[in-house]
Amino acid sequence: MVARVRTVAFQGVDTLDIDVQVHMGNGLPAFSIVGLPAKAVDESKDRVRAALSALGLALPPQRITVNLAPADVTKEGSHYDLPIAVGILVQMGVLPAEEIAGYLVLGELALDGQLTEVSGILPAALGAVSRGVGIICPERVGPEAAWAGDLDVLAPRTLLALINHFKGSQVLTPPEPAGAEAPGLFPDLADVKGQESAKRALEIAAAGGHNLLMTGPPGAGKSMLAARLPGLLPPLDAREALEVSMVRSVAGDLKGGRISRVRPYRDPHHSSSIPALVGGGLKARPGEVSLAHCGVLFLDELAEFPRTVLDSLRQSIETGQAVVSRANHRVTYPARFQLVAAMNPCRCGYLSDPAQACGRAPKCGLDYQARLSGPLLDRFDLRIEIEPVSARELGQPLDTERSETVAARVAAARRLQCHRFESAGTGTTGRTNAELDGKLLEEHARPDPPGQALMEEAASRLALSARGYHRILRVARTIADLEQSGQVRRYHIAEALAYRGLVVQKAA
Repeated sequence: MVARVRTVAFQGVDTLDIDVQVHMGNGLPAFSIVGLPAKAVDESKDRVRAALSALGLALPPQRITVNLAPADVTKEGSHYDLPIAVGILVQMGVLPAEEIAGYLVLGELALDGQLTEVSGILPAALGAVSRGVGIICPERVGPEAAWAGDLDVLAPRTLLALINHFKGSQVLTPPEPAGAEAPGLFPDLADVKGQESAKRALEIAAAGGHNLLMTGPPGAGKSMLAARLPGLLPPLDAREALEVSMVRSVAGDLKGGRISRVRPYRDPHHSSSIPALVGGGLKARPGEVSLAHCGVLFLDELAEFPRTVLDSLRQSIETGQAVVSRANHRVTYPARFQLVAAMNPCRCGYLSDPAQACGRAPKCGLDYQARLSGPLLDRFDLRIEIEPVSARELGQPLDTERSETVAARVAAARRLQCHRFESAGTGTTGRTNAELDGKLLEEHARPDPPGQALMEEAASRLALSARGYHRILRVARTIADLEQSGQVRRYHIAEALAYRGLVVQKAA
């Protein structure tokens, strides 16, 4: 007889069925795990043996073989402890095989029989719903599993509590979904003195989900402006919140099972590697681009990032996915993020100030900015230069719009975009103008005749690429949406050109 327990392996935010098969037969006493187990899985036998011993149970003096099928998929993670222990208990007649067959089982075992939380419970619970089975998981992640909806969740604190539940001597109370995280408190835009054009660009970026590059000397306020962008963005809708929470769950970052409606804001250091930024490593974990899914990825000191790291972002920016290729499989994570970056014009930072610039100017600026490839720069919808705030502006009292006022205009513009995609029957909601393409771009971003003439002149005189041409149209569409205008006009095109650092003399 072979005992079978259902569990899963993680491939990005997707799950793959794993059949844990436990066999006890004649032969010298031994305990082996086969089926391409990683180091943490191979060590499960020692944790299982100790946990059973803590309950007063000893492994029978037989040859125990645990097979993790399919055998050609590498098994990684400590969540295989509990299904292996449950399979052994089924073989020993302690747990009923028929009832266990109706559950997915995940959890790590402590040496005293306690169940320890593991990552990836939310995707596993959603997978259990699609398979029509329940889930058994540690108590601390039970509230996370409960978010999956109509699902039978057993979340014992210990292995003994699970045994007593199936024996009828103890009843496990179904966990309730954890409360949502409290809304984040972001810095207010009203605290920024001066920089009116930069604030306008920030509003446009927030309204349309556009990528933004800010260039300026040290202390001009680039990082301060970027930190205020999340406060301008609308909260995540239910679908987006679930997608973000699944990535956080796989990364082990969903503490207490609390799902948040706040858009992610990630700001990795410029020493980050490609696996840290895009994803990868030993377990193909999600990188910063995936942890910023549906939110903002802020790269400060952009030119200090290694060029290979920056160029690795190009595919994710275009496709909205991060693909991590392994020797035997590919893992895909969602990565639809808004890229915001800041950099100095040169290494010393004072290229435009003759009093402070180094003796190598302007060559030092050309060399410094050449660290960014042309294709990467072309993916920024908005490229603005930020000038330092004058002493006179610093001395003026604060008298500017608060973030909540700007956020209201951003939300109104995004509602227009959402309605636009819904009316087109694309099957998606909550998308932004930054994603307009094909027929939708042609239909909704076509400028009036004066605007079209300006676009054609700009494309000719400035040698715009097709990508650059379309990005200008998308930004112009967002500017029109902020005015609740149904038509993209010439002055919308002119402003969009200016925010890409492209100015046509006749635009005025």
